[in-house]
Amino acid sequence: MLTGLYAALCALLIFALSLRIALLRRKLRIGIGDGGDAGLARAIRAQANAIEYVPLLLVMLLIAENNGASVAMVHACGAGLLLARVLHAVGLSGSAGVSFGRFWGILLTWALLLVLAGQLISGFVAAVQAG
Repeated sequence: MLTGLYAALCALLIFALSLRIALLRRKLRIGIGDGGDAGLARAIRAQANAIEYVPLLLVMLLIAENNGASVAMVHACGAGLLLARVLHAVGLSGSAGVSFGRFWGILLTWALLLVLAGQLISGFVAAVQAG
């Protein structure tokens, strides 16, 4: 149930990133691809990067929640996911190079992947040992 909140918030983020691309395409009159425009290319990558990570992390979060993860853990991971993706999108939107947002956004995303993977694996092992 809690995961649904974070899925909705991440959907709004992806919508905002998608809308930004559509508005840039209209402004620049570029129907497909980036037309060589660096700003549009960064906007496309910011959206694509969110789409690459968000679904997997939400599925992992939902499984962890359904397996009995604490409310605090679900909120921490869900809020962390949203923060990580916002940081990354803002960082990438501003610069194709190294930036605070890109660095901390991807680092937090990877940390969440590892935390949730550990949670799911330990839950599986405990279930197998129990019976």
